This record gives sequence, C-alpha cells and structure tokens, in this order.
Amino acid sequence: MKTSLDQFDKAFENRIRLQIMSVLLANEHYDFNSLKDLLDVTDGNLASHIKALEKEEYIIVNKTFIGKKPNTQYSVSEKGRKAFIKHLEALENIIKQQKI
Repeated sequence: MKTSLDQFDKAFENRIRLQIMSVLLANEHYDFNSLKDLLDVTDGNLASHIKALEKEEYIIVNKTFIGKKPNTQYSVSEKGRKAFIKHLEALENIIKQQKI
C-alpha cells in the first residue's frame, strides 16, 4: 500500500495545528485561554494557527460574552473532522509501510 504525498493536508503540517485539531476532536469545544495554556503558546501564536484552520473551514469559532468578558470557543467542523482523519490515516499508512 503506497501512500502518496497528496493524502497529507498542509494545514496539519505544523505541530500546533496538529495539537489544536487533536484537542478539538477529543472535546466538544475548547476556549482560547484553555487552548493557550494546554499548548503552552503565546496569544499571537495560537491566534495565527487558529486563523489558518478557520480559513480552511476546519474549525468553528463561537464568540460570546461571560458577563463583560469575551469568551471564544472553538469546535471542529465536519469538513475539519474528515480532513484530519484522512491526514491521520495517511500518517498511519506510512508507519505501517515501515514495519518489517
């Protein structure tokens, strides 16, 4: 079984985007500050990776207020779920090809 490079999604080449998608796939939703703390990244770094995933329509952004404080929640879209699973399957195929 040969895995071609076109099965990999460039959106997931970055470690932080891979982590964001993993967290969102495992949880119904996650807020910005919790993601930032969990991944140990800066506001700007997380925001740029969130923006890249949002541009691909892989995540859904829901902005609300808790009292007067803004609260941004993220969840994975169906398109994102399918793309991420396809990417993981391609990685798994490469690993399987390397087994002796």
